[in-house]
Amino acid sequence: MAGHSQFKNIMHRKGKQDAKRGKVFTKLIREIMVSARSGLPDPAANPRLKAAIAAAKAQNMPKDTIERAIKRGSGAEDGTNFEEVRYEGYGPGGVAIIVEALTDNRNRTASDVRSIFAKNGGSLGETNSVAFNFARKGLIVYPAAVGSADAVFEAALEAGAEDVVSGDEIHEIVTSPDDFAAVRDALEAKFGAAESARLSWRPGVTVPVDAAQAETLFQLIEALEDNDDVQTVSANYDVADEIVARLSA
Repeated sequence: MAGHSQFKNIMHRKGKQDAKRGKVFTKLIREIMVSARSGLPDPAANPRLKAAIAAAKAQNMPKDTIERAIKRGSGAEDGTNFEEVRYEGYGPGGVAIIVEALTDNRNRTASDVRSIFAKNGGSLGETNSVAFNFARKGLIVYPAAVGSADAVFEAALEAGAEDVVSGDEIHEIVTSPDDFAAVRDALEAKFGAAESARLSWRPGVTVPVDAAQAETLFQLIEALEDNDDVQTVSANYDVADEIVARLSA
């Protein structure tokens, strides 16, 4: 199994649940606020906000919570200003990791991320120290129940996607950044709102990781994902399916 741009996709395959409901909502609310602030507060004219709202609805976030987050982000209500920051480093086995966060305190987040790396066999590096291992891509995720692998593949490629990977629980559609919005909208018209849809980092090359390294690596990524400020974690590992099955047993 190769590393993916969002660790929750790994967690799907490992058969585990995502973080607690409140923690998930915290991350989604921050994304909605930043999306509303970075563009128009109208999702029809703001693709990032539209994707953030779709992700929130997929987690059954109440409508009034979503609307309040949009108002706070657009300045209609007082709210904390969050900024986007990126951290890069290495995990066990030399795996390259990119961490994207939304924070209201850079010093706190940097300290927390550095500590998580150090406590779990990794090391935080400088900006652009590992980014060359990745490419910026659009990633759209649908539950497997929306259609067969062939149906999703045909619809995605017709819409302009670059690749589709279907598994037992999810379909992952990969696009270029320029085609992301068009592909997302075309698939939404056919299959409904995606489980998640956003730009992310996809590994260009992967690093093979053995069982011992994989266990520590997954602990590192899970600890990063558990941090309230962290939105996504990208890693260029390659772990055999039998190792993943053993660790999730």
